[in-house]
Amino acid sequence: MTEGTAVPATPAGHLEQPADTYTDETPPPAPLPAPTLADVEAARRVVEGVVRVTPMETSQFLAEILGSPVHLKCENLQRTGAYKLRGAYNRLAALSEDERAHGVVAASAGNHAQGVALAARELGIRATIFMPVGVALPKLQATRGYGAEAVLHGNTVEEALAAAKDHAASTGAVFIPPFDHPDIIAGQGTLGLEVLEQVPDADTVVVPIGGGGLISGMAIALRGMAERRGRPIRIIGVQSANAAAYPVSLAAGAPTTIATTPTIADGIAVARPGEMNFPIIRDLVDEVVTVSDDDVSRALVLLLERAKLVVEAAGAVGVAAIMTGDVHDTGRTVVVLSGGNIDPLMMERVITRGLVAAQRYVAVRVMLPDRPGQLTRVSQIISDAGANVVEVLHTRHGLGLDISEVALDLSIEARGPEHAEEVQDRLREAGYRPQLQE
Repeated sequence: MTEGTAVPATPAGHLEQPADTYTDETPPPAPLPAPTLADVEAARRVVEGVVRVTPMETSQFLAEILGSPVHLKCENLQRTGAYKLRGAYNRLAALSEDERAHGVVAASAGNHAQGVALAARELGIRATIFMPVGVALPKLQATRGYGAEAVLHGNTVEEALAAAKDHAASTGAVFIPPFDHPDIIAGQGTLGLEVLEQVPDADTVVVPIGGGGLISGMAIALRGMAERRGRPIRIIGVQSANAAAYPVSLAAGAPTTIATTPTIADGIAVARPGEMNFPIIRDLVDEVVTVSDDDVSRALVLLLERAKLVVEAAGAVGVAAIMTGDVHDTGRTVVVLSGGNIDPLMMERVITRGLVAAQRYVAVRVMLPDRPGQLTRVSQIISDAGANVVEVLHTRHGLGLDISEVALDLSIEARGPEHAEEVQDRLREAGYRPQLQE
């Protein structure tokens, strides 16, 4: 699938359950039924008082890009910093007394870990969370701060997941999946009810997709409420182009495992759709689009500057899709900012990448004759153009340099693509040959 390509899902209809294949004579267990709107409404009553009703903000800048009003559902301001608490609390609250006595176990590198940890604390249940060794320190500290036992195991979430399932098998602890369970889906769906309470006339809702727990729950709520009110609603999912399992799976007609590549939107980097989530998304979500890491970086910078909101990369993909034009004008639009748990070190890198992608931070190489005064002259030209030099590398060594030349590598702060081009034009007018660097 190419970046930005939309794959339409099947129009709303019957939600089919996937069938597992069994090779022995043991009959398969009855599949858990997919949740309904009634289940989501019941989950709302369960999580009420624990989950915050998060703010709904407007964005004039995004509205000008889209051509319609844009609202931002600030789930980045939820307790634990993400929507995950909704599903985790709803699942844990449904456990029997015997199950609670055995405790719960989960595996996560971030938001699911914190959601389960806080839900367990609120309900007085012992929680063990397996996390990969390289997990970001703030996420590890937060998980422990909510009272869970955080166990570092393996180098990937998959290795932590295997350890969590082994722990469940050996101790009797209840394994809490991140997205593929009806209680989890119904809990996440409560966010859809909030959206329509805050923006009753919403025409389109844009939602990030990882495994599919959030958008499948929201789709059940949004589609059900829209039908109850007698008005249509459009639901668009957004994935990272580096971990886009849903477009491939929708095209294949079944959950398909893909090879993911690293992405800054690690919170939605899931290689295979959830078995229960997939048919819900196939039947109730209108389309799925993808965005690049550069797109997401620009969106994060925009949210910081214009909306004054700290959002993690996975939570900003919907904004990125509007900025790239992959979400078209479909009326009053709500974009879900699904989380705000971003490591400060990652934020620094993402902001820099976003500024580079927007050509507000530009790397330029200028070849100079090797004689005194050239560095001063180039600096003055850039200053007169209203730009600022933040870093300089002046070298006589390198391939392609004549014996009488030096290379000047400049990092320049500009106001955007037009201003960056103006700076280069000024250098060309002075007889230099600036080369834009990656």
